[in-house]
Formats: sequence, structure tokens, C-alpha cells
Amino acid sequence: MSQFDTYFLMKPEDAIEYAKVKVPQKEWDTDSMSCKEIGDGNLNYVFKVMDGKGHSVIIKQAGCVARISEDMKLDTDRNRIESEILELQGRLAPGYVPEIYFYDTVMSACGMQDLSDHMIMRTAMLEHKTYPKFADQISTFMAQVLMGTTDVVMDHQEKKTLQRKFINPELCDITEALVYTEPYNDERNRNNVFPPIVDFVKEKLYDDEELHCEIAKLKMDFMTRAQSLIHGDLHTGSIFINEESTMVFDPEFCFYGPMGYDIGNVIANLFFAWLNGDASGDKEFCAWVESAVSDVVNMTMDKLKAYYEEHVTDTMCKNKAYEEYYLGTILSDTSAVTGLEMIRRTVGMANVKDITTIADEKKRARAEKICITAAIDFIRNRDDKKCGKCFLSTLKNAVESVDTE
Repeated sequence: MSQFDTYFLMKPEDAIEYAKVKVPQKEWDTDSMSCKEIGDGNLNYVFKVMDGKGHSVIIKQAGCVARISEDMKLDTDRNRIESEILELQGRLAPGYVPEIYFYDTVMSACGMQDLSDHMIMRTAMLEHKTYPKFADQISTFMAQVLMGTTDVVMDHQEKKTLQRKFINPELCDITEALVYTEPYNDERNRNNVFPPIVDFVKEKLYDDEELHCEIAKLKMDFMTRAQSLIHGDLHTGSIFINEESTMVFDPEFCFYGPMGYDIGNVIANLFFAWLNGDASGDKEFCAWVESAVSDVVNMTMDKLKAYYEEHVTDTMCKNKAYEEYYLGTILSDTSAVTGLEMIRRTVGMANVKDITTIADEKKRARAEKICITAAIDFIRNRDDKKCGKCFLSTLKNAVESVDTE
């Protein structure tokens, strides 16, 4: 145990020894143990430890700097936040997050259930796989976790305790920069803009002061409206999926913010998948994505409403007019964040493979222009997006606009 008494960044051979110590319940066949580092995110190191008898565990360790940039210095306590959040989410929405075996404050690492029988959803979307149960499952997860951690439902003092516990300033700072600031001004000179659309980005994003005003409003809402305990980075790279199951992981950006932030992230990343399918001419896949988008919007709102009505505890919130207003703000926020995510993943520091792997330069440029055009509509006209059909219409209108330029 002594080699793990002081923090250091593990390598695969270290993770094997670590798993022996921290997860003895697996009854490892030590002679056949092996390990692969499988992390493909921007912040952490993820090790899959396994043996020849079929035992396995995922070891996730927080590094002191981001993998995406050594200039991003980070508090490794985010791994503790993630572990505790997954345990809480597991109580609110059983069966939708991996089991946590342990959290180690010294090594800033946790051990969790191996979901090798699932795929990372972004990888599956790049292969144009379809999952008919996804919309129902992700909407259930979001409704139960998001509404279940609001002042509408929770004891107010208990909610404030959670809010204080998961304030998460460092990772919020990353979101405030990468989502709400830099895509509109490139103030740190680290945006990744596809050269064929440089002039389009300047005109539509950098030079539009009216749009900047709307972004400023949304940024201040994100920073000050402690509505719900949100995942904070709920995209297709943070979801494991198979034909029967949807599992959410990687909630290290979790904090109390507007719940539309999570819903909008899911929808935006479905649109990225649609654009990839569209660029390759896969009409069947695109049709499934369209139905998934519409269902995610409509099912999530229906389930939020049902959860509200069944579990509301605040006496003043038992007012039908207030309930309608409250749910309307969630839908408006969802539209805005759909736009914010579409823009930041197109021109910001952290792009998505759905778009960057479109090999044909003209098709990629077209997809990126569609992203930006739709996104601006989602942001400017966020109060007009009342149902799933509205979200799809916004995408289709953007396609038409770009194709008739």
C-alpha cells in the first residue's frame, strides 16, 4: 500500500497494482492481469484493468493539468466530486450510472463498474448505429436527476448544502471560457476554426454585437442561477450505450446551474451526429436522429412536468401558472444551450469528431455553417422553441439557408 501513500500520475503498470489493493473483491487472477489506458477525454486518465478470468474495473485518475492543454491547471478534487455525484445520481435514477467501488483522496482516483458491453455513444454515432430506446432512457435520467435536485422538490436547506458541496469553481471557469466567451471573440487565441469558414465565423460570431449581448445574458444566467444539480458536460462522449441500456458517466463538471444546460447539450450532440450522417448520405441514420431529437425534447419536458406535479413540496410552487412559467424557462434554456454547444464545438477549443472527421472539405464547411446558422437561431429565438418539432425545423431552416447562399 505504501506506494500509493503519495499522489503521482499512474501508468498502466501502476494501475494494475492499484486495482489489486483497492478492489480486492474482484478476486483477481494476478498472473493474467493487464491494463490499457483508454481515456479519450480532455482532463483525466482512465485505465481498464482486467484479468484472464473476466474480472475488470475502470480506474479513473484526475491529473493536475488538463490533457487538452498544460496551461489549464486543475484541482484533482474534481474526481471526488464525480464519485459523489455518480452515487447521488444512482439514487435518483437507478440503473443509469456506473457503480462506484471506491474513491481515494490521496491518489485522486476512483474505481467504477466496467461498461465494456456498452459503446461510447459518440463512437456509436460515428458508425451510424441507432438506438430506439435512447430517447426514453436519457429523458428519464434527466428528468429524475434534474427535477429531483431543485428547490421545487427538495428541502431548501438540504438543497443549499448540496449547492455548497458541489460549487466546482475551476471547472465552471472552463465552461465560462470555452462555451460562453471564447467562441465569440477568441480572446485567448485558442479557437480551432476550419480555414474555409474563417470569414463566415468573423461575420456571424466575432462581429455581431447584438449576439454578444444575448451570450452575455446567458453567461450570467449560467453563473448565477442555481436551479438544479446539473451534469455540466452531458454530451455523447459522456454516455455509454447499447441496445438495451443508456449509462451516463463523467459528471466532473457537475454543479448547481440551469437544467437546460444538460438537455441542450444532449440535443446539440445529436445534431452533430445528424450532420455527420447527412454528409455521408445516410438517410436512414439521419431519420433516426431526427426522431430522437424530437423525442428527447418532448419526453424530457413531459417527464419534468410529471415529476414536478408528483413531487413538488414548496407550497408557492404548487401554483399551475408558476409551474407553466417554470417549465417554459427550462425549454428556453434548452434551446439556448443547444446553440451554445453547437457553436463552441464548431469553432472553439474542443471540437467534435462528428464534424472534424468529415473528409470532404466542402461538406465539412457546409456542416459547420449549418451548425452556426442553426445555433444563432436557437440562441436569438430561444423563447419560440416550444416542442421537438421546433428544434428540427430550426435545423432544417439552417440547411436551406446555407444551401441557398
